[in-house]
Amino acid sequence: MRFPTAALITVVVIGAAASVAVAAGRASGAGQRTKATPQPPLVIPPAAPPATTLPAPGPGETDETAALPTPSSAAQTLYSAAKADLLQIRMLLRNGRSQSSVGSGFLVGTGNLVLTNYHVVSQMALDPEVYVGEYVDTDGRSGPVELLAVDVLHDLAVVRVNRNGTGFFQVPDKPVKLVQGQYLYSLGNPLDLGFAISEGAYNGIVTRSFYEQLVFTGPINSGMSGGPSVTAAGVVAGVNVSKRRDGELVSFLVPVKYAQQLLARAAAQPHPPRNFNPLIGQQLLAHQRALIDRLLAEPLSIRTMGPYRVPVRESQQLRCWGRSNFRAEAEYTLDAVSCAMEAAVYVSDTQQTGHVSMTHQVLRTSSLHPLQFAVLATSRFSVDRIGAGRDTRLTRPACTEMFVHTATLPVRAVTCVRAYRKFAGLYNFTLLAASTDDPRASLQSRLDLAGVSYENGMRATRAFLAALGRSPMRP
Repeated sequence: MRFPTAALITVVVIGAAASVAVAAGRASGAGQRTKATPQPPLVIPPAAPPATTLPAPGPGETDETAALPTPSSAAQTLYSAAKADLLQIRMLLRNGRSQSSVGSGFLVGTGNLVLTNYHVVSQMALDPEVYVGEYVDTDGRSGPVELLAVDVLHDLAVVRVNRNGTGFFQVPDKPVKLVQGQYLYSLGNPLDLGFAISEGAYNGIVTRSFYEQLVFTGPINSGMSGGPSVTAAGVVAGVNVSKRRDGELVSFLVPVKYAQQLLARAAAQPHPPRNFNPLIGQQLLAHQRALIDRLLAEPLSIRTMGPYRVPVRESQQLRCWGRSNFRAEAEYTLDAVSCAMEAAVYVSDTQQTGHVSMTHQVLRTSSLHPLQFAVLATSRFSVDRIGAGRDTRLTRPACTEMFVHTATLPVRAVTCVRAYRKFAGLYNFTLLAASTDDPRASLQSRLDLAGVSYENGMRATRAFLAALGRSPMRP
């Protein structure tokens, strides 16, 4: 069966984004590449599910600009007080110093530490021999950026610059208490056009994300990633990180409590890591342990699909969708159910990980000859498509095939594993399974796991395979 690739969430990481309200300062060169966040994703599930959430646009991507209302007097006052501590963060190619991506950041207190998103500085973190960082302030002054600490799971980073803040942006010692509907103000450098402030409202915490995020009902465009979102009193409530591409004014913030933790880690370390790849790998390994433990904390739920029983998981992190189609011209029916996470961990513009998806399709016919149906079913079981496109981030797939018998169903199973080249101990797993017991019906299932340990990949694939079975009541 032809398994649809998992579709990742529609959340745009705003590496070079944010909304415009008050434009000031120097607008950088037009046509620059922008950066995006968790986009995931990333590996992702089948069937076209309802809209989801993605990281901000990646390099080369742009957001459509729209007319924004005139900023309020409160926004104007905040911007005037805050602009001296706002920065644009640029990634430059060491060879030629041409700009690769842009985002935002802000000086914390009166020191020289700057908070931004991990995805804004990910190129420098992953490939320091190729990329270097630079900041530009609202007066057009620029200087080098030194990466001190990253939190890939919450999409945060701390960098050091050669100037100090005025003290406007204070990261509180305790989490900020917000009330739904409370106004917040996000600042940054949207679309590389100039510094700006946008108004919106706090509307709660995202419940379908693996890690907590705040919902900001206001415009955040590419380039504003890493900028601060503050209360009317100027207290930092969160860090701009992403928005929904399929919605209007649905944006997301990293809660300030995670920034507090990262700043503390940066202050405690004697010196920054020389190589951030092992640290990023450790964070991704910690994520996959929590991910698989949560996935398998209890037995997978079982759903009946015609003559078969299939495992699914619906939770705050995974959602499921179903569809049914009758192909009159082909004289067969196809029923499908797909479950997928709505978020993934952003690693780079071309890689998102820490994601799970599962798909089941049931093909049935009452008129096709068994040989015709066998050809149909075999054509949709496309093992050769796994790893067909060259991906230098991963090794070529190593696949094993076997015929197994679950408690009630004989199955052909193919497991393919690809290792991450930069992060030791992390793998992508794909399990394809097809029933072999009925000449006029075929269950074809797929499980995708992105960024898991080998042990946890095997653990999850075994649980998934064992849960496949025949329905007690055959139609």
